[in-house]
Amino acid sequence: MTAEPAEAVDWLKSTFLKTELELGHCLRLPAEGPCECDLYLTCAKFVTTPDYAPRLRARLEVEQQLVQDADERGWTREVERHTAVARRLTGLLTDLGETTAPGDGNSSGRSSCTSTD
Repeated sequence: MTAEPAEAVDWLKSTFLKTELELGHCLRLPAEGPCECDLYLTCAKFVTTPDYAPRLRARLEVEQQLVQDADERGWTREVERHTAVARRLTGLLTDLGETTAPGDGNSSGRSSCTSTD
């Protein structure tokens, strides 16, 4: 038997610790310790929602600018790094059914790594 969506959400809320990040949340078990915030875009425990779409689009725009700057300077590894981040952000937006077109980019004043336990 599978849980109803509301029951599943309640279970997640009661079982996992949540760390609010710039672009979503990190879900982890208490025994796993604190989140490694600088690696969150590639972490399997990172989740995001459409509420973060403006931030994701703003970050994508920054990464695209950094790709262009690094390319102009001939910094191949930086081009690769920022391209990979931009690809991940594009994938997140696509998975959320959101556009990658620049939005308002409003960050609503949240910090980049704040415990919400």
